[in-house]
Amino acid sequence: MGKTLKIKALFFTFMKIGLFTFGGGYAMIPIIEDICVDKKKWISHDEMMEITVIAEATPGPIAINCATFVGYKQAGTAGAGAATLGVVLPSFCIIFAISMCLDRFLEITWVANAFRGIKIAVGILILNAAVNMVKKMPKKPMPVFILVFSCLVMVLANIFSLRFSTVALMVAAAGFSLAVYGVKRLAGRGR
Repeated sequence: MGKTLKIKALFFTFMKIGLFTFGGGYAMIPIIEDICVDKKKWISHDEMMEITVIAEATPGPIAINCATFVGYKQAGTAGAGAATLGVVLPSFCIIFAISMCLDRFLEITWVANAFRGIKIAVGILILNAAVNMVKKMPKKPMPVFILVFSCLVMVLANIFSLRFSTVALMVAAAGFSLAVYGVKRLAGRGR
């Protein structure tokens, strides 16, 4: 496939993902994985896991970061631009159209009911993405500890209505992981 055709494929693939996925980046992860890993074979499952982690840790919406990475891997800077534009364009157009008549739009009964159903579907898509990531996670003690500890902190924060930043939790997990790595490295030098 020539570079121009690949750029068009990236644009239209990510435009479809952006057009038919409700609920933001986390809801898009399983769809991006299905299309880019399983169907088109643009990236591997391991790369998808790495992209998801990196996209979560970098500024910007996770789906846009994922699209940019996949596009760059396939066709360089032009591919990154095409994939990013493709995933953003549908949302921009829809939100722009809705903003023109927002008050009347949300008063339509079938629209309000549709959004209730969409909320449930989005929750399921996010849960599906989390379960898939846990399945593919290395089953070593440290990642399992970080997973269980993070889940416990978030559940307790929600139960007790505590304000706790997920960014702080990510920084703490990264710090813990780096500390364990440093201790192992120092212990390896001492031998």
